Amino acid sequence: MLAWVMLTGMAMAVEEPPYQTLMAEAPFELRRYPGFVVAETQLDGDFDSASRQGFRRIAGYIFGGNTGGEGESRKIAMTAPVTVQPDREGWRLHFVMPSQETLETLPKPESAEVSLRQVAAHEVAVVRFSGFTTQAAIAEQTQRLRQWMQQKGLQAAEGEPQIARYDDPFTLPWRRRNEILIQLQPR
Repeated sequence: MLAWVMLTGMAMAVEEPPYQTLMAEAPFELRRYPGFVVAETQLDGDFDSASRQGFRRIAGYIFGGNTGGEGESRKIAMTAPVTVQPDREGWRLHFVMPSQETLETLPKPESAEVSLRQVAAHEVAVVRFSGFTTQAAIAEQTQRLRQWMQQKGLQAAEGEPQIARYDDPFTLPWRRRNEILIQLQPR
């Protein structure tokens, strides 16, 4: 799946992780994702500062802050979304790596603060919304999603909801694509 993102005035196609839509009732969806690899980092602080710092760390990795098999760094294609999730240590931010990459083909991060991880196939409930990802908007959309899940009899897995942002910070708020994703218990 490709998304179009504006970077420095040029539209660029950006890969998104593929998924199968199992149910769609806009703005809600039930999706099944195959496994994929992420580059991630752990952060503390508030949501906004963790998002900025985490983005810089992972961007550093994909723009060449890595070491390949021959000791050379290489650039990795940008993907969407950038996903932030609260966890016990603060926040975990990740980029999904391009679909042709595996743990074996990706170069090693130079920073000890960036790690690579395989994510298993899973199902998620999703709500899509535009605007800014403020704490109030995240709380409101998460509540809406939980209500929809309850109506549909969907059970959340352990863990916190993920906040996914698909657009660069220069995109006008009403044109932004944001999502809250809640992983479901296996059925």
